[in-house]
Amino acid sequence: MVIDWNAFTPWSALAGGLLIGLAAAMFALLNGRIAGISGVVGGLLRPAWGDAAWRIAFVAGLIGAPLVYLLFAALPAPQIDAGFGTLILAGLLVGVGSRYGAGCTSGHGICGLSRLSPRSLVATAMFMGAGFATVFAARHVVGF
Repeated sequence: MVIDWNAFTPWSALAGGLLIGLAAAMFALLNGRIAGISGVVGGLLRPAWGDAAWRIAFVAGLIGAPLVYLLFAALPAPQIDAGFGTLILAGLLVGVGSRYGAGCTSGHGICGLSRLSPRSLVATAMFMGAGFATVFAARHVVGF
């Protein structure tokens, strides 16, 4: 294993984590809602009366934040080491998993764990375990 020390950015990672945690906490305290993306977007697919506005604003913020960032700096160039078909399959599997798991990684890992939810602890452990196993299999068994 080789560590790319040029890409090691603990302070910006810490700042990003603090901002995400603060935003999720404020969202829960001020709105009584969980900032899990699958729940927010899923609610848009079956909107209830008076419930769509905040969901649209939330998704618009997710899309708009990188656009605002572009006013100050260039976005980093993404490097994706997978084909288009693999990305589609991965996205579909994440969607199915978030439905079966009653939430996505952001909902369980950030919001659920902060609420000390046992279900979120189990779900996050399963997400992480599946990720570890997938990376191990892809790199050491299949050889990607």
